Amino acid sequence: MKKPWLVGLLLCLVGSLALPSLTYASHPAQLTPFPTPTPRPDGRIIYIVQPGDTLIRISLISGVPIEELRGLNKLTGDNIIVGQELLLGLGGPTIQTPTPGPSPTPTLEEPTPTPLPGIGTICVLLYEDINGDAMRQESENAIPGGAISLSERSGKASFNAESRSGSDPICFNDLPEGEYTISVAIPAGYNPTTLNTAILELRSGDEAYLDFGAQKNSEALADGFTETGSPSSPLLGIIGFSFLLAGILLGLFGTRLLRGR
Repeated sequence: MKKPWLVGLLLCLVGSLALPSLTYASHPAQLTPFPTPTPRPDGRIIYIVQPGDTLIRISLISGVPIEELRGLNKLTGDNIIVGQELLLGLGGPTIQTPTPGPSPTPTLEEPTPTPLPGIGTICVLLYEDINGDAMRQESENAIPGGAISLSERSGKASFNAESRSGSDPICFNDLPEGEYTISVAIPAGYNPTTLNTAILELRSGDEAYLDFGAQKNSEALADGFTETGSPSSPLLGIIGFSFLLAGILLGLFGTRLLRGR
């Protein structure tokens, strides 16, 4: 029978030889420390794939779920390569505090100028409507001696003038804006062929022209015949005198014929 102390010594020796292998097998695998990426100027947080990295490992060390990693980087599987840039998320670029500069000098606002009232022009022509068609022809000139009246409704302007012969109208310049009543008084011996009064809305920059027509009446034509004679009066006088002279000569010729018998 073996000695008990010898058996115990052998057991201790075997236990001391097995102890190191058990100690080494109990250490877990160590993960590479994760360097926290700094957000880029555009706000993206990028991780560069290192040798030995897998998508699961990067998800564990970065704290970003693996499905989110796939969605951010448009990955359909778990295949990644060394040096590949993986988007982990969005951060914010470093905010730089601007250096305060000098305060701008306030600009003094100038008062808004009061707009000047608008002005315009109204020209009036009283013409002799020879053919009576109420439309002025180039050959129909002005009638002198007619009265022209112009007044603004609110009383801002009022003018009177007398028509004159020729072809140019009577113009009233620099009139203030407003509603104007323009009327003409036709001289004796004429009948109107158009309305004698007109209402006009004058605005800034307007230049309005109004024509009023009139035609000689029968009395004027008769007076003209009495005073100056018809345009054919001289010719008729000559013809009449010729007939009278011919009559006298015929009378003398007839008297001589009677005496000769």
